[in-house]
Amino acid sequence: MNPQQVIRDPDRNLALELVRVTESAALAAARQMGRGDKNGADQAAVNAMRYMFNTVEMDGVVIIGEGEKDEAPMLYNGEQLGTGVPPKVDIAVDPIDGTRLTALGLPGAIAVVALAERGTMYNPKHLVYANKIAVGPRAKGAIDINAPVKDNLTKVAKALGKDVNDLTVVILDRDRHANLIRQVRECGARIKLIMDGDVAGALVTAFPNTGEDILMGIGGSPEAVITAAALKCFGGEIQCKLWARDIPERRMATDLGVDLERVLTIDDLVSGENVFFAATGITDGQLVDGVRYEEDRVYTSSIVMRSLSGTIRRIESEHHLDRLGLLTQMYE
Repeated sequence: MNPQQVIRDPDRNLALELVRVTESAALAAARQMGRGDKNGADQAAVNAMRYMFNTVEMDGVVIIGEGEKDEAPMLYNGEQLGTGVPPKVDIAVDPIDGTRLTALGLPGAIAVVALAERGTMYNPKHLVYANKIAVGPRAKGAIDINAPVKDNLTKVAKALGKDVNDLTVVILDRDRHANLIRQVRECGARIKLIMDGDVAGALVTAFPNTGEDILMGIGGSPEAVITAAALKCFGGEIQCKLWARDIPERRMATDLGVDLERVLTIDDLVSGENVFFAATGITDGQLVDGVRYEEDRVYTSSIVMRSLSGTIRRIESEHHLDRLGLLTQMYE
């Protein structure tokens, strides 16, 4: 790719505009926090995100519209967003990474958006799950999804200057991971089981002083693309293989020409070099604080990143409740 083209298209830091999108989704979702209604929270976040996206000067197409695997409200694959003027970009969204966490009022839910140059994001089609392994920049180059669990943990520990016994592995708490959990424990590593939110689960491995070192296991394929965008900004690494839940999905993969044995690298998932990522906390987590209401003010905490510059910003915002109410009426 021509370096001049990378700088020119897109040529401004869209992440600084995307944070308005994730803030809006987080604010809307937080109104539903703890009410036990996953779809209600998702719908509020989707409406807010769609409304704010269409104020951003870009010609965007949704490649990853999280929600299909859960039959939840979503921004749809192929949906056009933005004002319709250049730059032309691919969009990956998860209005709520951790919908159940939001519905139950549990920690770790975030609203996330990623952008890259048009035609550079991988579309997993209707294969909505993937086997994943992800690490931060210090362990980049130390993972191999086809290698045994013990080999991966040994190499990651060496890269991080730790003993395997001191590693913490992030794994989604699912029955399908019983064998993986057993193998990790046999190696002597610790495990942090998470209910949901494996975008955040992967990202905490990239940030220092979180105490988590590697994410492993089967989760959503849309989240794999979003995670790849974030780790590309941060300098980490993810590998994955699409995963079929049953024989009909295996047949579907064959019909779609999808090779379930193919290892998808970070550059396969997001091949662009000018990638933007934004995340805003809905409930408190290790990456960002959740939405906080205090009298007539609302506070949000966000992370925004750009791969081209390697810049990572933390943005703390204060919103006025009375003015925010006027805005939220627009996307109800």
